[in-house]
Amino acid sequence: MSKKLPALLAILLFVASQAHAQTVRDYISIVGSSTVYPFATVVAETFGKTTQFKTPKIESTGSGGGFKLFCDGIGVKYPDITDSSRAIKQSEINMCRKNGVDDIIEIKIGYDGIVIANSKKTSLLDLTRKDLFLALAKQIPDPGNSGKLISNPYKTWKDVNTALPSVAIEVLGPPPTSGTRDAFVELVMEEGCNHFDWIAALKKTDQRQYQSICHTIREDGAYIEAGENDNLIVQKLETNPSALGIFGFSFLEQNADKVQGSAVDGVLPTFEAIADNSYPVSRPLFIYVKKTHVGMIPGIQEFLNEFTSEKAWGEDGYLTDKGLIPMSSSERNHYAENARQLRANLFMDSE
Repeated sequence: MSKKLPALLAILLFVASQAHAQTVRDYISIVGSSTVYPFATVVAETFGKTTQFKTPKIESTGSGGGFKLFCDGIGVKYPDITDSSRAIKQSEINMCRKNGVDDIIEIKIGYDGIVIANSKKTSLLDLTRKDLFLALAKQIPDPGNSGKLISNPYKTWKDVNTALPSVAIEVLGPPPTSGTRDAFVELVMEEGCNHFDWIAALKKTDQRQYQSICHTIREDGAYIEAGENDNLIVQKLETNPSALGIFGFSFLEQNADKVQGSAVDGVLPTFEAIADNSYPVSRPLFIYVKKTHVGMIPGIQEFLNEFTSEKAWGEDGYLTDKGLIPMSSSERNHYAENARQLRANLFMDSE
């Protein structure tokens, strides 16, 4: 028996350590948007270097994937924060509530533009949202039969618009789990759809058909889902100069020596054009925080204070160097106060 005791003690200690690991976590866990990922990462690294807390662990899952993980429950097994390149959907609020995630703090962190980029080895394109809809929709209006749809027949950009080059339509873009995909569909595909009066009218008379036409992207190889890694899209554009890629403005800024952003409706994607809303494909970025986890996981309040500090997200903050478009001072003050006061500002009782 005395010989077996050390082995038994070792097993008991291992079991106890595993149980302890399930009840204690000493670092912040963040999931979500690939667009927000580089901003959250630089804040996390700064936070880890300048405080006594551990550097948060960040996973790029896409906005939709992030909300699913975030809303799965309360406790150390679940993320504390999720990043998103779109606002949370009501269905996601309901999913959170179903799993006991009742107090969510929404913090807008700034703005970003969605760029349609290509390699600097080729010519810059000037596209309209109508061009992009006709190039990428699964079904398009029949040019010879008003009010009817046909499967997208277009193979080249010149087929879409005679002013564009005779180059095969090949667009590398995000998957359906991505907030960038959601925003692209809303800001580009829908607006392109609305150039056709009979489709635009469906928004009031048949919302389901309207969304089916405007939101469904073709699946015949012209649009290629490139996952949640925007850097991978940039790499593929380098090796395939005839392709276009869809990703956030920050990745264009970081790779300005390799890729260029196409003009959309005559406006180039620049910091200034996104900031003043003249670039038509821009959107707000967010982080969402579980109030219940503040105090449970060390450092959450301090991390939020760093993220919402002027040295981070201000007009001359280190996040602007990464491509984040800052909010106005009044917006920054509002959301910084939300973070300081831990205002759970989503209407969790709404249906």
